[in-house]
This record gives sequence, C-alpha cells and structure tokens, in this order.
Amino acid sequence: MKGLRWRYTRLPSQVEDALSAEAGEEEEEEEEETAPAPAPAPEEPTEPSLAEASQVLGASEIRQLSLHLPPRVRGYSWSLAFCTSRDGFSLRSLYRQMEGHGGPVLLVLRDQDGQMFGAFSSSAIRLSKGFYGTGETFLFSFSPQLKVFKWTGSNSFFVKGDLDSLMMGSGSGHFGLWLDGDLYHGGSHPCATFNNEVLARQEQFCIKELEAWVLS
Repeated sequence: MKGLRWRYTRLPSQVEDALSAEAGEEEEEEEEETAPAPAPAPEEPTEPSLAEASQVLGASEIRQLSLHLPPRVRGYSWSLAFCTSRDGFSLRSLYRQMEGHGGPVLLVLRDQDGQMFGAFSSSAIRLSKGFYGTGETFLFSFSPQLKVFKWTGSNSFFVKGDLDSLMMGSGSGHFGLWLDGDLYHGGSHPCATFNNEVLARQEQFCIKELEAWVLS
C-alpha cells in the first residue's frame, strides 16, 4: 500500500512535467509560426484596362506605352472618347467628344504608311487661345521600336487647339505634332519642347486612323 501511495503521490508532478514540456514545444512552434515572412517580390507594373479594343495599338504597344505614363495614371482604365472610324474625320467632333472629360488623354494614330505615333496630354484636348498642359506631356513614335520624347524644359508649348488645327510642342516656327481641321492631314517636325525626331516617316502625312483615349 505504501508503494502505491508513493506512486500516486508522484503522479501529479509527472503530469506537470509533461504539461510544461508540451507547453515549451507549443511556444517554440508559435515562435516559428510568428517569424516574419520574407518581403514579397516587387510587383510588375499593372497593365491598363481598355474598355474596348484599339484599332491602332496592339497589346505589345499598349504595354510599352504604359511604362512611360506618369506614375499617377499607371493602372488607370482607358476609355475611348473619340475615334475616326466611329466619329468621323473632324477636329470639331474630337473637341465635342472631349467635353466633360478633365483627365489626361492619350492620342494615338496610324498614318497611310502604317506608322504609329502620337502624344500624351496631361489634360483633356480642348479649344484654347494659347498653349496649355504640364511637363508630363510627351510625344512618342513606334519606328518600329518605341521612342518617347519627354519635356526638355526649354518652353511650355505643350498643347494648343483651335478650330483649324491641333498643335503639340513648338519652337522656331515648327510643331512636334500638328493635325488639321479635317483630321486627315498632319505634320511633324523636331521642336524645342520635346527635342523630338520626326514622328512619321515623312514630315507631312495623311491619317488613316486616330483614337483619343481618356485615362481615368
């Protein structure tokens, strides 16, 4: 009987030892579980979401262009506010379609030679008495690789629109990109605003398709 009592009196301490050992193992497991996770790999730039397909730009061109957009608009949705195939070849129609839009605009076009080029405007295309816009504005061309011509800081002749023409970039009497009132004829010359090359294959060109995408 004494031996039995001794064994029974020893049992609680054995249980406590076993419980404390288990608790120690659990604490170690919790410490392992709460260890800081490694930092996630940097995410690739978000590709823009287009409300409808572009008739000018392919997926590759859209992806390349999106990398050069100002950080504040990367990942924005692209809405087709104007296209010549739907709205006709008219600068006045472009201005009408731009009404109510205050966000930045990506103007893309393909000429009769198949050359793709255009401009990013930091604000909506509109009628104006003088030049407007900010240093975010730039010109670009796929020839065939993408070339982007950013603001040089030389002047602030970003965008100007009247009933007869739309001009982007200027200097020494030349415009980086200009389009006439029927959105059929256009021109491109090197200009001080962007220090750009001629965007088309020739300084004078005829437009086959033009699109204006509002980023919002």
